[in-house]
Amino acid sequence: MKKDPLDLKYQPLKASLFVIVAPSGAGKTTLVHALLRSRPGIKLSISTTTRAPRRAERQAEHYFFVDEARFLDLIQQGEFLEWAHVHGHYYGTSKAFVQAALAKGDDLLLEIDCQGAAQIKQLFPDAVVVFIAPPSMEELRRRLEARDQDDAQTIARRVEGAQKELLRAHEADFLVINDDFDQALLDLQRIVEASALRYHLRLFRFPQLAERLGLRPPV
Repeated sequence: MKKDPLDLKYQPLKASLFVIVAPSGAGKTTLVHALLRSRPGIKLSISTTTRAPRRAERQAEHYFFVDEARFLDLIQQGEFLEWAHVHGHYYGTSKAFVQAALAKGDDLLLEIDCQGAAQIKQLFPDAVVVFIAPPSMEELRRRLEARDQDDAQTIARRVEGAQKELLRAHEADFLVINDDFDQALLDLQRIVEASALRYHLRLFRFPQLAERLGLRPPV
């Protein structure tokens, strides 16, 4: 049987792949941007979406914004590692973008939903999945209303979606509660630092360790 080149049973990761999952309103985007500012060595994967840009969002910086016909073409061409239909819109992760970054040994961060995270974890078992949760559903609703970006019907749909996503939080490797922003950011930074110390990454980045200490290659 032909081996899948993306399957890490045959190709160990040469860098950390972080998958950040959170319900809408949990503060994921703000936390991720703060993390990236504090850890400039991590590259952000830019997703493709059919939803319209929000205020201050720019093409090729926050998302690749395309129409539905173009997105469906990209699916047919096999351009996505994972894709999902969420809250009435399509979202997808570029296969070429991720492959290129990991091949160079760049640490990469993906912001995707639970469904997409499960697909990525199947392809990349060494991926580090972090679920960011709000302190309560009441606080989540308050944040969504304070954002002043959605109407009441959309907010209700997002709250319902959040409840479903929280039922899958146990699939993640780490859970961060975004109650106090500074503490949540510190938790994320600690996860990044610990992930860099994993055996296979240490040996890849410091091959002299294997010779000096007689260490075995990762299996």
